[in-house]
Amino acid sequence: MSQTTRPEIRSALQTVARLWWLCAAVSGLALVVAAVLSVADPAEVNWVVWLRGSVVAAASLVFVAVTRAAARGSRAAYTRMRWISILAPIGILLILVAPDTGYPLWMKVEQGIVGAVIVAVAVILNRRLVRDAFPKTT
Repeated sequence: MSQTTRPEIRSALQTVARLWWLCAAVSGLALVVAAVLSVADPAEVNWVVWLRGSVVAAASLVFVAVTRAAARGSRAAYTRMRWISILAPIGILLILVAPDTGYPLWMKVEQGIVGAVIVAVAVILNRRLVRDAFPKTT
């Protein structure tokens, strides 16, 4: 029996998939807000907003598929998610604290939410129980 078929691992990876869906939904909502603000207050929307919102939404959907691959036992998929879940919040933190990133305040709030969700992914993926389900091959 593969380690990833164990109920606690399946549950952890299902939670991770739901969190990636949440990231996609939050970013999708940000794109809706950007569309509304483009009409109501165009100064609050620039190309950075459109690019970041689109990339994060798309990447989140890609990571739903990566999570499925990990659930099938792919160590490479698991490792990829683990690295992204650690590095992405660092990049988001830099966006939040940098004085002139081109992101309006509302988009920084959205990115903070996405960052917090990805931190939750990192916590789940870095639990010993989950790490042990994807042993290194020698």
